[in-house]
Amino acid sequence: MNKNYSILNTEYLSRQEIKLFQEQKLKEALRYLQEKSPFYQTMFLGNKIDIEKINFLEDLQQLPFTTKQDLLYCNEDFLCVPPEKVIDFITTSGTLGDPVTFAMTDKDLDRLAYNEKLSFFCAGVQPSDIVQLMTTIDKRFMAGLAYFLGLRSLGAGVVRVGNGIPELQWDTINRIKPNTIMCVPSFILQIIKYAEEHGIDYRKSSIKKVICIGENLREQDFSLNLLGKRIKEKWDVALYSTYASTEMATTFAECEHGYGGHHHPELIICEVVDKKGRIVETGGTGELVITTLGVEGMPLLRFKTGDLVSFHTEKCKCGRNSMRISPVLGRTDHLLKYKGTTIYPPAIYDVLDNTPYVENYVVVVDLDENGNDRVLVRIAISASLVGNSAPTTDCSMLIKELKDRFRAKIRVAPEIEICDPTYLKNTIFPKSSRKPIKFIDKRK
Repeated sequence: MNKNYSILNTEYLSRQEIKLFQEQKLKEALRYLQEKSPFYQTMFLGNKIDIEKINFLEDLQQLPFTTKQDLLYCNEDFLCVPPEKVIDFITTSGTLGDPVTFAMTDKDLDRLAYNEKLSFFCAGVQPSDIVQLMTTIDKRFMAGLAYFLGLRSLGAGVVRVGNGIPELQWDTINRIKPNTIMCVPSFILQIIKYAEEHGIDYRKSSIKKVICIGENLREQDFSLNLLGKRIKEKWDVALYSTYASTEMATTFAECEHGYGGHHHPELIICEVVDKKGRIVETGGTGELVITTLGVEGMPLLRFKTGDLVSFHTEKCKCGRNSMRISPVLGRTDHLLKYKGTTIYPPAIYDVLDNTPYVENYVVVVDLDENGNDRVLVRIAISASLVGNSAPTTDCSMLIKELKDRFRAKIRVAPEIEICDPTYLKNTIFPKSSRKPIKFIDKRK
């Protein structure tokens, strides 16, 4: 581990000390961008920005935002180092559009390891633990590499199984007996189903903890959401949520109290803004905007993540004073206006996750002939309930009942289409994707 990343314990400083610490780090970051970044050099010059006048976190509001489009169309201009210093090339998932490339230096990989070491430690992982990674480490994926580096730095055992293949996951659990797994939470239900179908007593396995990525486990009040409840009802393991993205190169992980992802002040500065770009009051919901700290290859300044969150600043029961981030409410570009009702996809997911006969689903959004949002929910019905070959007409009552559930919860009912389970599973978990696809937006 690089000596620059010995544990700083900034999360335990007072709120004022954290602010002062970040303001010093911000000055260092701005000077680095002024000296090294072609993109930000042009931005500072074009907007007549004197970085020496940016002294406080509040002063960030004087600076323009960086967007995904900037990264996509000016990608090479974000690189702050000579090409020969680049050690690893990573891309975003590209689920919502073209993937963006990130170039990482040796120092960036040290920072990534430090970030995950902090996050795993926050989630209670100890050097004596063995963690089974049900995530890909290839395909230009940052997260899988980050998890491995972080666990290696922490000193914990690592089993790199990759995503999918429930049979291999259970074979590995039985052979190596890890006590922790890391995966997308909806995949937990798949490995539980596989265990039930193959006589595996999963409740008596070595697994005691699951660290979840990519999907929400909790409501805004931090209680388990319907997906989290379904997992806990089946398997009484400890569940930990995390939130991260490639652009941030930083993770927000829950502690044992489960009241939001903890902020690492030495790695990232966070803001929440409204639709007009104004700072939202503490506790209010808005779009997360981040400024990376300590990134050498492609640092970002005031990058708009597109994720809608809120901040919690009261001291956590674990003793940390750093800000905690809420579960993601939705994405700014996922907002639906359907039959006069404003909806974010997680509200639709909650209804489907709490419907016993829905085995899998994907939400498809398009525009109708009048230019209004059209919402189609494709579902697979549980074979144990209606039989593998049940025709759609046999399911008409189920569709009616499901629409009634939607109306009761979100006031409107989307169109519903029953699909073949194998077809839908291949849609949700395509071989080319690193994350399950629950939302397909055709409006663009």
